[in-house]
Amino acid sequence: MKTMFVAVDYQYDFVCGALGFPGAELLDDSIVRCGRQAQEKGAIIVETKDTHENDYLETREGKALPIHHTLYGTPGWNTYGKTGLWLEETPHIIIKKSTFGCPPDEMLKLPDGVEEIMFAGLVTNMCVLTNICCFQARYPNAQITVYENLCTSFNKELHDKTMDVLRGLQVNVAVYDKEG
Repeated sequence: MKTMFVAVDYQYDFVCGALGFPGAELLDDSIVRCGRQAQEKGAIIVETKDTHENDYLETREGKALPIHHTLYGTPGWNTYGKTGLWLEETPHIIIKKSTFGCPPDEMLKLPDGVEEIMFAGLVTNMCVLTNICCFQARYPNAQITVYENLCTSFNKELHDKTMDVLRGLQVNVAVYDKEG
C-alpha cells in the first residue's frame, strides 16, 4: 500500500517567529517520531512550506493578515527544530505554497496511487484543514488521518472545531501513539 506522511507548515515563523504561539514547539519531537515511523514503513514524505515574497502585504491574504511571515529565504521560512533537521536528511517532496492550500499544479506533481495519508503540523484551522481538503481532492479514495495531537492552533476552540469539521469530511481523526 502506498502511503504518505505530510508535515504542514512546521516553520519557525509559526512556532516562535512572527506568528508563533505557545505550544507549537511541543509538537516537534512527536512529528519527527511519527514521520520516521511512517518513513520506515515506506511512506512518501511531503512537507508543505508557507512561502511568501516581499509583496505579501499586497496580496489578499496579506491585506487580511498584515504581518510579514515565512518570507522565502529568511530564517522564519525554515522548518523548525528537530523536524527541520530530520527533513534535511530525509528524501522528501517540498511543496511551496503562497496561501493556505497547495496549488493544483503542485498537487498534480505528486505520485499517483496513494492509499493512505497522515497529517501533522500547523495551524489546524487554517493550513492543516485546507491542505487536507487539497489532498482529499487529489486522492479521493485514500484514507486520510489527521493526528489531533500532532496539530495545534493559536486557538484551542478552533482546533477542536476543526477536528469536528474534519470528521464530517470523513477524515479519520486520531491520537498519535508514539508506540504505534
